[in-house]
Amino acid sequence: MGANVGVQERVDVDVDLDHRMRRVFADNAQPLYYYLLRLTRGQGQLAEDLLQETMLRAWSRLSELPADDATIRRWLFIVARNLSIDVARARAARPTEVYGMDVSWAHSPDDEFDGLLDRAALADVLRKLTPEHRAVLVELYYGDVSVAEAAARIGIPEGTVRSRSFYALRAARGIIGGPGALAA
Repeated sequence: MGANVGVQERVDVDVDLDHRMRRVFADNAQPLYYYLLRLTRGQGQLAEDLLQETMLRAWSRLSELPADDATIRRWLFIVARNLSIDVARARAARPTEVYGMDVSWAHSPDDEFDGLLDRAALADVLRKLTPEHRAVLVELYYGDVSVAEAAARIGIPEGTVRSRSFYALRAARGIIGGPGALAA
């Protein structure tokens, strides 16, 4: 019978704490929400989240809180203010997030300049290649023709076009200094 008395006392304490938390919430939730709404500059969802976190902290320390309602309210407002400061600092520490915004259509001002630089670099590379290698690359990549068509236009066998294009690209990589330049 002694074990049942201990269980009953814990149940009574739990019921008392439950009633006390309900009273703390009922007395303070609305003014605290409006306070948090001001601190979050009208962000209702954030104010609700902060209110919930404040009440969760009150619930976890309910047995430690004083019985005086004014002191509890003051404590709740201090906790809420500190939580809102923490959220503001966390948001300021990371960049603004952009959701669902398609910016692929936007013209980048660097595109034209980059294209100009690429064309100048390509012209420089083509000038440094042998005339045979340059002719094959121009036909294949600028003329956008097949190996057979390039062979017919230049007047050399298809195998030679393939071989020259391989060595021309290897030489071009070596001139540019890009990936694979050291492997050549």
